[in-house]
Amino acid sequence: MENEIQDDDNIFKILIATDNHLGYGETKPNIAQDSFRAFEEILQLAVKNEVDMMLLGGNLFHENQPSPYTLQKCTQLLKKYCFGDKPVAIEFLSDQREHFSHLQNPIVNYEDLNLNISLPVFSIHGNHDTLSGSKGVSVLDVFSSMGFINYFGRYNDLSEIEIKPILLKKGGTKIAIYGLSHIPDQRLVRLFQEKKVVQ
Repeated sequence: MENEIQDDDNIFKILIATDNHLGYGETKPNIAQDSFRAFEEILQLAVKNEVDMMLLGGNLFHENQPSPYTLQKCTQLLKKYCFGDKPVAIEFLSDQREHFSHLQNPIVNYEDLNLNISLPVFSIHGNHDTLSGSKGVSVLDVFSSMGFINYFGRYNDLSEIEIKPILLKKGGTKIAIYGLSHIPDQRLVRLFQEKKVVQ
């Protein structure tokens, strides 16, 4: 039993989810709540299993400009399940300014003294919640600015992409997470062929 406790101090528990598509079918009464119920089940599993973090693989939202209703539902769910007094056991080792330079205060949300995060959520964007508008802003930028998620793997300059890992530590265990948000297939293939995706 003592070894199990010691092992828990060194083992990352990560819940990985992708393609939640919040807001899908919200105008159709028979499926309007499905995406929100599914996302809430994921968050409940994360809390029940006491995971250290959630990792979202893109397409949290079905549209890159979600409705106010979808934004409100997502905000309520993240606030309900991700804010609280449970200490976060993971340490962020890499340069936070490199990963969160799109934020005014470029730090991981659970180290922000103005927030009380108990379940950190890290996310890249997918093809549905990609950057939009002349300023190239994603809805994930908004949620990251509010401190609800840690949005990484975002690249503004697509002439060359340097993928830098997020380095995390729990006890004596270290991991590296590489994030590459959605880039249209043809462009990404060309970047790889021209050896312009580097580490």
